[in-house]
Amino acid sequence: MDKHGFSRRGFLAAGTVMAGTAVIPAAAGSGFAPSEKTGGMLNVLDFGAKGDGRTDDTSALQKALDTAGKTYGSVFIPEGNFLTSELKVPAGVGIHGLPAWSYRDGMGTILTLNDDKTKCLINLTNSFGAYLFGLCLKGKNLGTEIHGILIDKPDYGKQEDTPRIDTCRIERFTGDGIKLERIWCFVVRHSHCYGNKGCGLRVRGWDGFILDNWFSGNGKAGYASYDENASNTITGNRIEWNREGGIVIYGGSHYNITGNYIDRSGRCGIALLKGPSRGCEVISATGNVIYRSGKPEWGKGDDYDSSHVRIEGGKGIAFVANSLNAGRDDGGQGSYSPDYGMVLKELESSVIKDNVAHNGALKELLTDLGGHGEGVIIRDNVGTLRKIS
Repeated sequence: MDKHGFSRRGFLAAGTVMAGTAVIPAAAGSGFAPSEKTGGMLNVLDFGAKGDGRTDDTSALQKALDTAGKTYGSVFIPEGNFLTSELKVPAGVGIHGLPAWSYRDGMGTILTLNDDKTKCLINLTNSFGAYLFGLCLKGKNLGTEIHGILIDKPDYGKQEDTPRIDTCRIERFTGDGIKLERIWCFVVRHSHCYGNKGCGLRVRGWDGFILDNWFSGNGKAGYASYDENASNTITGNRIEWNREGGIVIYGGSHYNITGNYIDRSGRCGIALLKGPSRGCEVISATGNVIYRSGKPEWGKGDDYDSSHVRIEGGKGIAFVANSLNAGRDDGGQGSYSPDYGMVLKELESSVIKDNVAHNGALKELLTDLGGHGEGVIIRDNVGTLRKIS
């Protein structure tokens, strides 16, 4: 039994996880004919999809996915602009596109939302072992609380979800770019969540690898876990210009947060806060660069949201060897921030040590609000306040 009260390895032994893998064909119509008997890579053009930016391709795309689902095959979507409503991905199916994007716009294989009443563009609920590669998803700010990619389960179930979201761009949705609700084992890597009104990536669940992504310009946090969450690895991401924070975790445990670049957050660069039943526990954060947090023009919840790091009610926290620096907008515009470097409160069995805050904050580099339990080391954190002439 693991910490969540069930044996995941037992389910693996039952052979319940399936994954769709295939080689991407060189071009559309290159001889990969659909076959319900043999499976393999299916081309959506063979199912009537147009990709011309005018035709509603929902029916053709869903038919290709459903056909692939019969054999745990894969679907190829070539370059083009495919207008679509919500697509439901069957278990064990891969969707392969041709990835291309600039910082501000998606190109290559584009799926554009054309339904302002749906809840998402790609629905991965119960899509065990699904794989998304090389897709640009455009939300066009349609509707209200519409997510780019969604898993929405009523409970955790008895099987690992194991979706892999790889080299995708998810932009301008009115909800979260990616929302994983009661997720259990997942990978998000090499992807870009840009300009969504919610979070770039929001996770309720555990056992995830979040690697080498951009979470940029989202209306809430770059990465956020507001509900139960644990055992996620967040490594090598660029998390920038998100209005309500860079990495925001409530009551999470067993995280590794390593080597991320967190820039110009509207609130804290990293916030490890109390959830409904407990604070954060057993989290290691090291080697992160946190710059220009607490952008004042975007407002804040309270004074201490203008900080690079805020850790309250944590146990077993190691925050070591991170670099903090105050600044303002590009081109010397806007106000300098944050006011505070690190804000600490009610820690236990934790080490906050060897962090560097060169020109790190405007008012105070380390704000210790006390209330700590046993085994807390706070020392050797060096730096200077930024002086504004």
